[in-house]
Amino acid sequence: MGSKVDAKTYPGNIINNQFVPTAKTRHSIDPATDEPLYEVPVATKEDLDAAVKHARTAFKTWSQTPFEERAKLLLAFADAIEANREDLERLQTMEQGKPLQLAQLEFTMTVQWLRAFATMQIKDEVLEDTEERTIYQTYTPIGVCGGIVPWNWPVLLGVGKIGPALITGNVFIMKPSPFTPYCDLKLGELGMSIFPPGVFQVLSGNDDLGPWMTSHPDIDMISFTGSIATGKRVAASCANTLKRYVLELGGNDAAIVCEDVDMDKCLPKITTLAFLNSGQICMLAKRIYVHEAIYERFRDAMVAFTRENIKTGNGLVEKDVVVGPVQNKMQFELVKDMYAQIEQQGWKCALEGRVRHEEKGYFIEPAIIDNPPEDSRIVVEEPFGPIVPLLKWSDDDNVLERANALRTGLGASVWSKDLERAERMARRLSAGSVWVNSHFDVAPHVPFGGHKESGIGMEWGVEGLKQYCLTKSLWVWKRTFD
Repeated sequence: MGSKVDAKTYPGNIINNQFVPTAKTRHSIDPATDEPLYEVPVATKEDLDAAVKHARTAFKTWSQTPFEERAKLLLAFADAIEANREDLERLQTMEQGKPLQLAQLEFTMTVQWLRAFATMQIKDEVLEDTEERTIYQTYTPIGVCGGIVPWNWPVLLGVGKIGPALITGNVFIMKPSPFTPYCDLKLGELGMSIFPPGVFQVLSGNDDLGPWMTSHPDIDMISFTGSIATGKRVAASCANTLKRYVLELGGNDAAIVCEDVDMDKCLPKITTLAFLNSGQICMLAKRIYVHEAIYERFRDAMVAFTRENIKTGNGLVEKDVVVGPVQNKMQFELVKDMYAQIEQQGWKCALEGRVRHEEKGYFIEPAIIDNPPEDSRIVVEEPFGPIVPLLKWSDDDNVLERANALRTGLGASVWSKDLERAERMARRLSAGSVWVNSHFDVAPHVPFGGHKESGIGMEWGVEGLKQYCLTKSLWVWKRTFD
């Protein structure tokens, strides 16, 4: 069992199960108050080199540790997180901005995911077994893996890399986002008393730490979650040493609403999954295609539901908040620019939304754009903020073509009472995860990832765990040589 953590102190990076202080420190900002948070370390290249060296040493033993022992330690890690979750949930709301209720959900999922990964063993597959020979397909750990974690779900998406890497026998170095370093450093602190030295390390740094990791010759694999533009740079950097990588990148998910839906049942979920976490989730409903037969009724009901139920505010001190602040100033400016397009492009608003200039923090109220042109920025770009377009459609083939038209393909959904029609449409959508009568469902045993520019490789599930393995063909001839 890990010890209790103090959410206010950050004595150093976690290298080889020790706190390693740095000459330089930095702090992030509470996006709800625009006030500075606690000082955290800024790793140097020498810190990374030290972590990689310790990881390579630890890999020799950890990769040979029996699955049952690795699973036991993963479960102990889950218990330690659970024992500290109340403090960590408040810390996450302070650093990330998401309402406390959503932070609580993230920690519930985090613990569930870890416990599920602890049951998932990648076993040899027998390809042939005859009197003469047995041929196995085996899966061996890659080595030192690096995880570059985003700021929108820093704990779940961090653990979603840690768990699969460690359970498959790899060692892991995590780099939190500079915008949200606090909870991830605390994960490393909890791991210090659970995992052997060098198995799980956490380095907080500036924007140069990621490129150092992707170009490091002794890091064997990178798992990255973030924007498409950065993902391309990660892939290019990894290519120099031919290291493996998994990229989970941006989406611009289409939700197709058919004319036969039960609006009272589906509309609250669709609306909530457009604005959850202030729209800062890559797999939310970001282009909502509504059949023309119900378009006006759906639009008006969505506006009414948003006004009544989608509250904007500081989710640490206010109840029932759905839309917290945008996470950081850079993203705030990007979302503000998208809101500025409403007037500049003459888009019609069903719900205007607004930037709250009168208070501290990066607050923006939800906006619903009423049937904008298909080539407008709000349709073709992922805003990553609480603004969503509604678009009319009338023909199944046409709406599928429009939904598939972009270079993104992370998630998509079809909503209809006619399950046969809905599944037929869903199978034609080009996305890594497609839902019928739902959206943004995820589970630890189900792989997810993107098509097209939304990513390479998969995370979670057996398929995701295999991304942390090298496939080996093992031929065992049974004949003997006298």
